[in-house]
Amino acid sequence: MALSASDLPAMYSLLTNSLSGDDSVRKPAEAALSQSEARPGFCSCLMEVITAKDLVPRVDVRLMASVYFKNSVNRYWRHRRDSSGISNEEKIHLRQKLLSHFREENYQIAQMLAVLVSKIARIDYPKEWPELFSVLAQKLQSTDVLSSHRIFLTLFRTLKELSTKRLISDQKNFAEISSHFFDYSWHLWQSDVQTILHGFSTLSESYNSNTFDQHQDELYLTCERWLLCLKIIRQLVVSGFPSDAKCVQEVRPVKEVSPVLLNAIQSFLPYYSSFQKGHPKFWDFLKRACTKLMKVLIAIQGRHPYSFSDKCVLPTVVDFCLKKITEPEPDVLSFEQFLIQCMVMVKCVLECKEYKPSLTGRVMDENVVTLEQMKKSISGAVSGVLTSLMTSERIVVLCNILIRRYFVLSTNDLEEWYQSPESFHHEQDMVQWTEKLRPCAEALYIVLFENHSQLLGPVVVSILKEAMNGCPTSVTEITPGLLLKDAAYGAAAYVYYELSNYLSFKDWFNGALSLELSNDHPNMRIIHRKVALILGQWVSEIKEDTKRPVYCALIRLLQDKDLSVRLAACRSLCLHIEDASFSEREFIDLLPICWESCFKLIEKVQEFDSKVQVLNLISILIGHMSEVMPFANKLILFFQKVWEESSGECLLQIQLLVALRNFVVALGYQSPICYDILLPILQKGIDIDSPDELNLLEDSMLLWEATLSHAPSMVPQLLAYFPCVVKIMERSFDHLQIAVSITEDYIILGGSEFLSIHASSVAQILDLVVGNVNDRGLLSTLPVIDILIQCFPLEVPQLISSTLQADNVSSIQRKTYGLALSIILTLRLPQVLNKLDQILSVCTTVILGGNDDLTEESSGDNITSSGSLSKGTIPSKEFRRRQLKFSDPINQMSLDASVRENLQTCATLHGESFNKAIGCMHPSAFSQLKQALKMA
Repeated sequence: MALSASDLPAMYSLLTNSLSGDDSVRKPAEAALSQSEARPGFCSCLMEVITAKDLVPRVDVRLMASVYFKNSVNRYWRHRRDSSGISNEEKIHLRQKLLSHFREENYQIAQMLAVLVSKIARIDYPKEWPELFSVLAQKLQSTDVLSSHRIFLTLFRTLKELSTKRLISDQKNFAEISSHFFDYSWHLWQSDVQTILHGFSTLSESYNSNTFDQHQDELYLTCERWLLCLKIIRQLVVSGFPSDAKCVQEVRPVKEVSPVLLNAIQSFLPYYSSFQKGHPKFWDFLKRACTKLMKVLIAIQGRHPYSFSDKCVLPTVVDFCLKKITEPEPDVLSFEQFLIQCMVMVKCVLECKEYKPSLTGRVMDENVVTLEQMKKSISGAVSGVLTSLMTSERIVVLCNILIRRYFVLSTNDLEEWYQSPESFHHEQDMVQWTEKLRPCAEALYIVLFENHSQLLGPVVVSILKEAMNGCPTSVTEITPGLLLKDAAYGAAAYVYYELSNYLSFKDWFNGALSLELSNDHPNMRIIHRKVALILGQWVSEIKEDTKRPVYCALIRLLQDKDLSVRLAACRSLCLHIEDASFSEREFIDLLPICWESCFKLIEKVQEFDSKVQVLNLISILIGHMSEVMPFANKLILFFQKVWEESSGECLLQIQLLVALRNFVVALGYQSPICYDILLPILQKGIDIDSPDELNLLEDSMLLWEATLSHAPSMVPQLLAYFPCVVKIMERSFDHLQIAVSITEDYIILGGSEFLSIHASSVAQILDLVVGNVNDRGLLSTLPVIDILIQCFPLEVPQLISSTLQADNVSSIQRKTYGLALSIILTLRLPQVLNKLDQILSVCTTVILGGNDDLTEESSGDNITSSGSLSKGTIPSKEFRRRQLKFSDPINQMSLDASVRENLQTCATLHGESFNKAIGCMHPSAFSQLKQALKMA
């Protein structure tokens, strides 16, 4: 039954009760609202509650109504088979109502309403709601700042939603919207800039900074509207036109908009320092505005690099950014988010492939200007502009400033380090580079160096030598010289691949780095951390005669008193152990102290990222070192403890599963010593009903497969886990390959005991696969059938009869399936006669097709009939597999003889019914059968 206006009081009451802290009041209200969701008129009632003038003070109730409205749109706006949903009449009413309520004073509710319009527009525009943008444009003519702000909020949300649609028709619609809205939005934006700047000029002259009269409130609302308008312009320019990197067609607004955006930044920045104390609300807006303006310029450059390369845009923007990075005003130097965006812009330009000279040759037909020629021409011109803009002198200055100013640790950095070394480590080295100034400066420096390595190589070495001479290894005071050396060490670490031409690592290590590591003064943690970074980054340049002292140095750093240093050493050790030229011989005697240091470090650290980092080192050690068994007991205790403490931390548990897998592989057939901790962990990971199933399943299956592959024998717990494979496969085929491998392992390891218990599960898996996966997936299951038939030639044909219809297989597999099908002929089942034509057809094809590659597998095997293992050795999974193949009676059996014999048995079993079935065969098929079986 539909809801109507008479239900409004009850709806209001339910919404009110749903906000109650009393469960006995709240839960019945939530249940009643949930039951009403699918009823016609529900959304209309909610809309009345949201817009009711007498409910304006009840923001909580109106907000709750808007949440339920949004959920209903998500669930019922599209037509659904299982419910009547929202009628077309109600949809029309709701769309009209939404477009008539733009003076919503509460920002949260206004935002929700804007989201509602965008969600509906994604479904209904343009077919069901063609008037949407014309109504918005018409209503924008209002001089009311609040209304226009709310309209722009709605417009922004809607454009953002529609810009994500990828169909060509949707993109054409968006381009049409852009052409209609761009001019109006752009003119209003420019007008608002002037209003805002005038207001800021008045504010800066005001002595009473605490007075926020109506004029200031309106100015602030204009600021917010302007910011929304800026976001809309970004959407229209970036998403409303095809990228000119592909079509090489000029995007006119880029040339028009970009210089004005830059002018706005230049106009706003002078107010940054004056508003910081006097007008914090507008100071916050300034920060957001300048940062956003630069982000918009970056987005435009990324989307339309050729249009952005115009002489009126690219040179002025890059020049501005370079000046702000190298010669910032004192107040701008503290404006880190803005400086980050300036660095991002320069980095994007330096990396832009469209601005790099093309290396392709001349096109043969010079009379035809191709797309590639146009690109090459523009790239050449831009390359020339950038060369004149970024002179050698300017590049050297930029490099120097990045190292000497932005790489140097500040007083705040040192205080943060002192307060929490662990947090400082992650903040500096693992944070997204666009979020913090120093990582951003480092990213820009690396790109700058890559583009100008020959110019900057000697410069960086010069800075390094200057810093080392100015701060000898014996200096322990935190002086500008020590901080510069730390910065120079970082600069040298990041570009090792080029600096090795100018700097001998061996001399550097022996002459300075090793001496600094021997100095245990607390302040030396600054240098020790950077030395740890260097030793990891320069791994490819560390030659044989230096490996041992470097390994010893890293182990020493792993025991440092400072957690930041220890974590840096942890990461660098990973790089060394994974390196192709890692010398286990030089490291082996350091392994005990390395394990011990790792165990102590994971006890000491508190943060999740730190634990993952240490566990990663332990996992890598296990995977690369041959001597694991002597430390097995300690590792087992360690894994047990970490697992118990990792509850709810899926990423940490994933890292632990990886480490356990490496541990099982390293232990080989001694792996049962860890089953007490391993099997319960495995059981949880492969349980698809577990809350963490989505996160842990893949790594748990890999661990499962490794456990089976390295098991000397089947144990009851492992045997009992097999039905989980069926459950996993019933859920999806995402893990088909590993599931097949696990099934193979069970067949080989479990033998007849396994088949007697889980035969139906095996058949279920094969039946799930056949008909439900593509050919590639089907082929991946063939090894299971191979092994089943090899191990159990008598039992299996009945088990897998429905699976044997697959064809794209090798000769050895075809012969196997032919023999299996011929065995089916001996079954005392009337259904056999129904399939007689197909069975004989397949067998005939296999026999006449030949068996050229029957010996392909066995010829490559190193196992002979007399092959044996040394006493006490447990055969590997691969050895067992090959042994099965070699001993496979198929190699000695004749398919045509088998078919002849079993066909005779079939005739005896079924008598006249058999003769009728044979008589129904196609004459040509019967002729081929006689040829294959050499029948007269």
